[in-house]
Amino acid sequence: MFGLAKNPTPRLALLLLIPAFLILSYFSTSEPAPERITRPEPEVNTDLDHDGLRTFNDRENFRRWFTWVAEMQFYNLSDEWNTEQRDSAGLVRFAFREALRPHDRPWFQRMGENYDPVAPDLDPKITATLNGKFFRTASGFSEFADAQTLKQFNVDFVGRDRSEAKPGDLLFFHQPWDKTSPYLVMIFLGEPRVASEGTHDWVVYHTGASPQDAGTVKKVRLAVLDQHPDKRWRPVATNPNFLGFFRLKILDQRVTPEE
Repeated sequence: MFGLAKNPTPRLALLLLIPAFLILSYFSTSEPAPERITRPEPEVNTDLDHDGLRTFNDRENFRRWFTWVAEMQFYNLSDEWNTEQRDSAGLVRFAFREALRPHDRPWFQRMGENYDPVAPDLDPKITATLNGKFFRTASGFSEFADAQTLKQFNVDFVGRDRSEAKPGDLLFFHQPWDKTSPYLVMIFLGEPRVASEGTHDWVVYHTGASPQDAGTVKKVRLAVLDQHPDKRWRPVATNPNFLGFFRLKILDQRVTPEE
């Protein structure tokens, strides 16, 4: 009925080119695929928390001063520690602040007898940057933090195994039936500077859960606390009231890229 074209090849080629042209035109007018943004990995010493302790030496020097000041309160309470802030969290706050100060002659005179220069001072710019507000709270940074606030905002969980703890880490206990002061915190010394007895499992803490408690500072081995008459205060994994070991954020060198 219809005769075949004598030379169909150019016509077929044209018919094939038209769809290809339309497809190319569609993609050329579409939005380009977004480029994947690769954020540079932060250096190990990057201070994402802006705490100021950017180097290994900064963190180690802070640990030495922090644990030394805390340990010394067992032997001689410093007049610099406000009596209205003497409880378990108050010991942490006091040692924290004093670790950051310049440890010059006036500082040693104020603190009392038998303090030694245990490490180089930290850069005074660190304290200036923090402006006295060292502790995270729900609403920002503050000069004050009770034990619960320290636990919620100022530390990272390390574990319940004491072999993972480092000097300056904190131990938390929780007694939920105590509606006024349910949390108590201890400071892990590891090997103390005084009377270590060749052991490395010492802690220091104030027994008061609040400044209204008639508490005192104690320095004791974890091995001794393991046998505490009241099982609620044993720092063992089987004790549900023992929350574990935690590291102050200012000492945590782990870094996470910002989103």
